[in-house]
Amino acid sequence: MGKPQRPPSGRTNLASCIVATIFLIFVVIVILIVFFTVFKPKDPKITVNAVQLPTFSIANGTVNFTFSQYVSVKNTNRAVFTHYDSTLQLLYSGSQVGFMFIPAGKIDAGRTQYMAATFSVQSFPLSSAAAPENVGPTITDGLNGVRVGPTMEIEARMQMAGRVRLLHFFAHHVEAKSDCRVAIAFEI
Repeated sequence: MGKPQRPPSGRTNLASCIVATIFLIFVVIVILIVFFTVFKPKDPKITVNAVQLPTFSIANGTVNFTFSQYVSVKNTNRAVFTHYDSTLQLLYSGSQVGFMFIPAGKIDAGRTQYMAATFSVQSFPLSSAAAPENVGPTITDGLNGVRVGPTMEIEARMQMAGRVRLLHFFAHHVEAKSDCRVAIAFEI
């Protein structure tokens, strides 16, 4: 019989554990880098498809109308986009004239959701530059004699905030915004 073999020393076991731990940490870091490169969270894309004013009236220097906006929101991520704290704000001459909260919801990965928002805007005074009594230059079509007088410009700002959750525990905050300006010409 040969020499009895000595059991491995504690130092050899410790060195093996350290090398294995470093290797596993390196593999986990590489996997996370690849994962977040391929599945990097992106902000959704908002496209304004149409804006309508189904009712519109001007009386005594004030304007009153109903505002409708149709948008599509595309989730470009490979995970569900959960949105909350979303708003649609309507501005005229820098002042807010309309506001609407957008209900919370979810948009599946790679999908587009269509949304419509309609609300009545309370009467507000026209700025002096757009008031009908201050008729500036007019445009005629040359055929029917239709005169288009002054214009007013409204701005619709939509903001959607939410999160994309990867692997059920990596949450990333994403935000999408749209800004749409609409010029309205009055016929006189």
